[in-house]
Amino acid sequence: MPRSVNVVAARHRRKKVMKLAKGYFGRRKNVWTVAKNAVEKGLTYAYRDRKAKKRDFRALWIQRINAGAREHGLSYSALMGALKKANIDLNRKVLADLAMNHPEAFRSIVEKVK
Repeated sequence: MPRSVNVVAARHRRKKVMKLAKGYFGRRKNVWTVAKNAVEKGLTYAYRDRKAKKRDFRALWIQRINAGAREHGLSYSALMGALKKANIDLNRKVLADLAMNHPEAFRSIVEKVK
């Protein structure tokens, strides 16, 4: 009896991976075995870095808030503690944006909690 393979499904699976490999350099874009490994690794990095992106942005916001707070004689931790005590619920993203793009609004917040 001849060997039966589901070529339609196999081709669909390979085309899907080759489409993801579009734009890769060298054999990674057009050789199945190389492309499969490259795409798998790329998807692993994508999953990992979606998590890391959140950490990176939080760290950036904290640095910006700290720089803005130190211009007004406070440290980051002192500012955040004072904000919590004054029941001002602004997240770090908004505070960082104010510190960077709207310094007068940031100053008024700092003066309110001092």
